[in-house]
Amino acid sequence: RPLEMSAKKPVPFLRQVIPVTKKVHRDPRFDDLSGEYKPEIFMKTYSFLDSIKKQEKEMVQKQLKKCRNVEQKEKLQQLLNRMTQQEQAQKKQQKLRERELSLKRQQRELAKQGKKPFFLKKSEKRKLELAEKYAELKRSGKLESFLNKKRKRNAIKDKRRLPSQK
Repeated sequence: RPLEMSAKKPVPFLRQVIPVTKKVHRDPRFDDLSGEYKPEIFMKTYSFLDSIKKQEKEMVQKQLKKCRNVEQKEKLQQLLNRMTQQEQAQKKQQKLRERELSLKRQQRELAKQGKKPFFLKKSEKRKLELAEKYAELKRSGKLESFLNKKRKRNAIKDKRRLPSQK
């Protein structure tokens, strides 16, 4: 505990202060000791979490079916929606990673054959992604509804950009 001193005596000019060892906090995201972040290795290491998340999702679905309380049901529904969205985002990220890896493999093969490597621009990658999305929608039969929504959205944007008529 701190040393108690009388307030009546003047404080000595050179008083002794005991240095306190300060705890050094380190953030593993920015620290070299933690190593370099590689998403492929991370996904392989923590792949067991996917099965746990799946079990939790099933448990939440069971609770949602049994639940009678409106507020509790709403909370469970929000939790379930968040879980599904996270799952979809993870799948999308995985697809993107696989696509990039396949492009890299193709470039390596071309380089082995003695050809000059060719790297896609961001805009070209986006076009390929869009084409893949359209192909997926066409396969699932949801292309028409998607295009209708897109048309409506663009029409609303166009109306907003037009000068107001009074």
